[in-house]
Amino acid sequence: MVIRKEFRVHLPISVAEYQVAQLWSVAQASKQNTGGGEGIEVITNEPFQNEEYGSGQFTHKIYHLQSKVPAFVRILAPRGALEMHEKAWNAYPYCRTEISNPDYMKDNFYLRIETWHIEDEGQAENVHKLTKEELEKRIVEHIDIANDPIEARDYKEDEDPTLFKSEKTGRGPLQKDWQKTSKPLMCAYKLVTTNFKWWGLQNKIESFIMKSERRLFTVFHRQLFCWIDKWYGLTMEDIRKIEEQTQKELNEQRNQGEIKGMVTN
Repeated sequence: MVIRKEFRVHLPISVAEYQVAQLWSVAQASKQNTGGGEGIEVITNEPFQNEEYGSGQFTHKIYHLQSKVPAFVRILAPRGALEMHEKAWNAYPYCRTEISNPDYMKDNFYLRIETWHIEDEGQAENVHKLTKEELEKRIVEHIDIANDPIEARDYKEDEDPTLFKSEKTGRGPLQKDWQKTSKPLMCAYKLVTTNFKWWGLQNKIESFIMKSERRLFTVFHRQLFCWIDKWYGLTMEDIRKIEEQTQKELNEQRNQGEIKGMVTN
C-alpha cells in the first residue's frame, strides 16, 4: 500500500535565501554523515533541462547506510543491499527526489519526496495538486524547528533555534509562536510517498521511513537556521564551488575514521 505524508516545515527565512541555505547545508551535513566506510558518494552533479521539470541541477548520489537502518533489517539484508541511490531534480522552487535500491529491492521499494518552497504560513491546501482520492489519504504534519521535540542524541546546544541569535541578520532566538511574528517566513511543503513490498516487514519499514524522514527534516532545518551566518550572503556561484570541493572531500573521508551522523539502533 502506498503511504503518503505531507510535512510542512516552517522557516524564518525567505524562499530566495533558502535556495542557497539548503545547498550549503546539504554539503555540510553530507560531510557530517560520512566516514567509517559509510556515508554519501556523489556520482553526478550537473545542470539539466527537460519538459517535465524545466531547468535546474540534477544530482545522483549513493548512500552507504549500514548503521542507519533498523537492526532487524541489517540482519535480514545481504551485503550491498543497504546502498540507496538518490536522484534529485532541483528546479527551484520545486524539487523532486527519488530514492531506490536498484541492486536488491528493485521495484519492491521506492521513496519519493516532492517539495514546493513558498513564502506563506504553511496553510495552503493543495500545493502538490493531488487528486480528491489522494487528498483523502494524505496525512499533513507541521514541523516547528524550534519547539518540536527531538531525540537526545540529535541535540546540540549550538544548533538549538531557541538559543541561537544570528549576528548577520538579527534573527532568533525562536520562541513559542515565533511563526506569528517572524519576517520573512516561508514553508517547505514536502510530500513524501513510499511503498515497500517485503512480506512481514512492510508496515514496520514504511512506519520507520516516515519517522526517519520527520527526524531528518527537523534536525536538518534546525541546523540550516543555526548555520545562517555561515551561508548568508553566498551566491550560487559560491555554492557550486563548495559542492565541487565537498564531492572531493566525501570521496576521501568515506573510508576513513569512524561512522558519523544519525545512527539508528
